[in-house]
Amino acid sequence: MSLSHKQKASGQKYTASVALIYGALCWGVIWYPYRLLNDIGLSGVQSSLLSYILALLIGSVLFWRRFKYVLQVPASAYWLSLVAGWTNLAYVLAVIDGEVMRVMLLFYLSPLWTLLLARVWLHEPWHKPQLLAIALSLLGAVLMLTDGQLIWPWPQSTSDWLALSAGIGFSLTNVITRFSTHLTVAAKGMLVWLGVFGLSIVVLFWQSGLAGFAFISAATLTSQVNITLLIIALLLISATLLVQYGVTKIPAIQASVLFMTELIVAAVAAYFLVHETMSMMELIGGCCIIAAGVLSVSVGESD
Repeated sequence: MSLSHKQKASGQKYTASVALIYGALCWGVIWYPYRLLNDIGLSGVQSSLLSYILALLIGSVLFWRRFKYVLQVPASAYWLSLVAGWTNLAYVLAVIDGEVMRVMLLFYLSPLWTLLLARVWLHEPWHKPQLLAIALSLLGAVLMLTDGQLIWPWPQSTSDWLALSAGIGFSLTNVITRFSTHLTVAAKGMLVWLGVFGLSIVVLFWQSGLAGFAFISAATLTSQVNITLLIIALLLISATLLVQYGVTKIPAIQASVLFMTELIVAAVAAYFLVHETMSMMELIGGCCIIAAGVLSVSVGESD
């Protein structure tokens, strides 16, 4: 490889790393504007519907030249939209009502679900380090959910269940994405945003019927609400596109470690913005989950 090619590859790797760290930063703080909207009367489902409408509109403007290709995705791609849509919606609902770091760490159980799904669906063999990762994930989950007291059922709140389901959804999304390499970044982004938008409509209608959409009015959509929604939409769009770019340019193990910075950002933000702290048992459980995540992706990369 020539010097110019090495410099170009090094520059792309640096740019991709910055892109992934930016994505982790966005996802580490995006819960806060959602909580602000919840405090002034917009539920998580309502604010998700509005913010993802904006994301879809802005994405349509950005990708209008390629919009016909976005619409020409195969039917199987809509499974990606459905699963990724639930992942994002469940995550938002969980961080609004639950403790931020507890939700984040339960979400990061996703390597456990990925290993299980890869075994069942892809028939990938397990190795001893992967079994250790599964054991660490389960131990961390037990410590996180019970705080050292073996109470059944372990998930003690709706936010716990939502966080767990979001992690499972994220793992399913990863598996489905492995069969969707033909999709462009624009198509993947639009499918995710469309999934959250569609599921938000279904959940609102299931909860309250047509009356559930009465919040979309001039009285609700004040300038403060509109600005907050726009900020969320811009964070969603930029994080989605930059993360998609980043994961295509650097090895999976490095990408996964960089994603872990989301936990640091979320911990700092939760402490200073809403004064949330974790118990010692929760911290130990969280360390087990993080160690299991790093171990699982390390083995996957070496294979």
